[in-house]
Amino acid sequence: MRIEFVEIANFRKLLSTRVGLSAGKTVFVGANNSGKTTAITALRYFLVDRERSSFCFNDFTLAHWPTINAMGAAWEAAHTANQDLPVPGWDPVLPFLDVWLHVAENEVHYVQKILPTLDWDGGRLGVRMRLEPKDAAQLQQEYVTARAQALALQTAGAALAAEQGRDAADFQLAIWPQNLVEFLQRRLTSFFKVEAYVLDPAACVDPEHGKARPQALNDSDPVDGDPFQGLIRIDEISAQRGFGAAGEENDDGELLTVSDSRKLSAQLRQYYARHLDPYENPDAQDLLALKAIEEAQKAFNLRLSDGFKSPLKEMHKLGYPGVTDPKLNISTRLRPVEGLNHEAAVQFVIPIQNGGASTDLYLPEDSNGLGYQNLISMVFRLMAFRDSWMRVGKAKHKASDDTIIPPLHLVLIEEPEVHLHTQVQQVFIRQAHKILRNHPDLGDSPNFVTQMVVSTHSSHIAHECEFDALRYFRRLPGDADAIPTSCVVNLESAFGADADTKRFVTRYLRVTHCDLFFADAAVLIEGPAERILVPHFVNSHPEFAKLSESYITWLEIGGSHAHKLRSLIEKIGLTTLVITDLDSCNAAGASAPPVRGTDCTTRNATLRTWWPIINELDPLLDKPEAEKVKSYVDEGFSVRVAYQSPHQATFKGQTSEALTYTLEDAVVMANLVLFETLPGTGLIAKFRSAITDSADLNALGAALKAALAGGGKAEFALDLLELENPRSLNPPTYIAAGLLWLAGQLEQRQVELGLAEEVAA
Repeated sequence: MRIEFVEIANFRKLLSTRVGLSAGKTVFVGANNSGKTTAITALRYFLVDRERSSFCFNDFTLAHWPTINAMGAAWEAAHTANQDLPVPGWDPVLPFLDVWLHVAENEVHYVQKILPTLDWDGGRLGVRMRLEPKDAAQLQQEYVTARAQALALQTAGAALAAEQGRDAADFQLAIWPQNLVEFLQRRLTSFFKVEAYVLDPAACVDPEHGKARPQALNDSDPVDGDPFQGLIRIDEISAQRGFGAAGEENDDGELLTVSDSRKLSAQLRQYYARHLDPYENPDAQDLLALKAIEEAQKAFNLRLSDGFKSPLKEMHKLGYPGVTDPKLNISTRLRPVEGLNHEAAVQFVIPIQNGGASTDLYLPEDSNGLGYQNLISMVFRLMAFRDSWMRVGKAKHKASDDTIIPPLHLVLIEEPEVHLHTQVQQVFIRQAHKILRNHPDLGDSPNFVTQMVVSTHSSHIAHECEFDALRYFRRLPGDADAIPTSCVVNLESAFGADADTKRFVTRYLRVTHCDLFFADAAVLIEGPAERILVPHFVNSHPEFAKLSESYITWLEIGGSHAHKLRSLIEKIGLTTLVITDLDSCNAAGASAPPVRGTDCTTRNATLRTWWPIINELDPLLDKPEAEKVKSYVDEGFSVRVAYQSPHQATFKGQTSEALTYTLEDAVVMANLVLFETLPGTGLIAKFRSAITDSADLNALGAALKAALAGGGKAEFALDLLELENPRSLNPPTYIAAGLLWLAGQLEQRQVELGLAEEVAA
């Protein structure tokens, strides 16, 4: 048994989306404000905090607020006209979570209360958890009554103003509630609750264009009680954003602060109370411990009696206690768990060598690095989750006799990087699921299943996971009438059956450690010189300021490999600029400078197979800038290629077309005046000599090609970083055009996502 997927609808940014869960670990990735936290929160609210009424009206998707207000206005109009109130139309706007399980036929005893029919014989089962009105009629009546009172008060204010000869506007206040949304923002918990419904597996359909299509309930009756009781155990490690926020409860029901709940000593005390306390249902293994505690307690009582003998005798001289009053006696009660209730309960051992002898020094847990403390703390919490689920030690006696161990354990971990240093994030994600399965009854056993769901902003965690475990949350822009929402992309199918490409991309992303899954846009660049100079252009020239303000990932990958990222980029819908080389070659296939009217072609696989899908040189050179953009209209993003294009250059009094085929000669052609006198060695010196010795642009192009044959491109780029005035170095026209396009895309994207003011046309 396992959770196959969940569908979340009408909850914050998730209007209607399906999130598939892997059999082991699932990792949520995506840019900021893409819905990862929303998904984790939905799982928490509907499955963990169902009885705590954690919902507020802001959990309703913004796109539905106008609909809800229109519904309230219709009620108010009917009430004013003394007509029957219309039937509420809540169903399309109610937040809900559909949990779809894959259950084997021999596991039917776990799922009896959620079977859709008696002839069910294994497979998919679904349950909907929906936030809905407790009594829709009462809600209607209370709302129209509240609105009538608000209007009456406004009318009274206007009348009072008229009596005093004052402007009625002086008494016009925004009196609650102005509309149904405002009413529910204050009264939601009084009128709404979560109900569970059994779904029909035959009516479950696949998403369409990334949007889930949940089934309608059709007046189904809710399930009595908790449908997942005895079926799923849920544990959670939250991000704990607030320093003063409350943490989890201790065994006395008291809330621990975040700092206390993170301390290993506090967790050890909880673990001891749940699993190790010898006073709880003692067994043979506890007898020696109990005997030692009893002997220590007797010895301590004797010492106390002897120590307090003199003070008690002195008290008797005062006449109290009297003859008929009970006598005082001093006794102790030793509880071993109290031995953990001090700062040095958990210590780190530091071995040292002193004159050949080994000595151990001890430091309290607060003296060690915070990242190391947090790693130990989080690992211990996972162990505690596992042992509580499997009822290790005393926990088996605290469970009711009629309860069984749930076959499914769902563990939610929100942004573990909040707790961990970079160096241990990868260690944690590699080991977390193994820790949750480290029990004799678990391991590879199919009888009990552990599914771990992690949300993260960390590329270190994402790169440690296989694509099959990643779920990419993608922000969807809204149009003039729509609110921006999000969808979820299952990266398991990003490469289809192309195992070679999947292997290459997986290894490439790990060694480059890029932020592809968290960026606003990607720039694919040709080599180390571009990797140095293109970001330098962005930071130095004000026309590219928008790019400096955005989260862009830079990927150094040549034109012969950039196209291998195509399926992944298209799957996640990421706006991308590919800055690549023309890579012109002659009829024999050998590298050659670009020359019009010949049989020259391009060897660049990106230009040949991705975009603009052209082999011949002349059509590539004549391609208009606007046609270098490949638009994915249905997915709402674009990819643009930028390669060396014809450039009008003035050289020694003559203006003509300059054709370049590498970044370096393109930089020189765009800055002829600068390089003519630029001091330096290496390629800079060679370029300076080529400019001096060449008679025209054709001769200069050949001289630049000869100079580049000697290498030193990265050093050339580094030398240009030392220019006193970085703005004196102009980017080549093809790079400038590409960067300006990307800046415009990001600015427009912010408008569509509601993150910025709309740009002028």
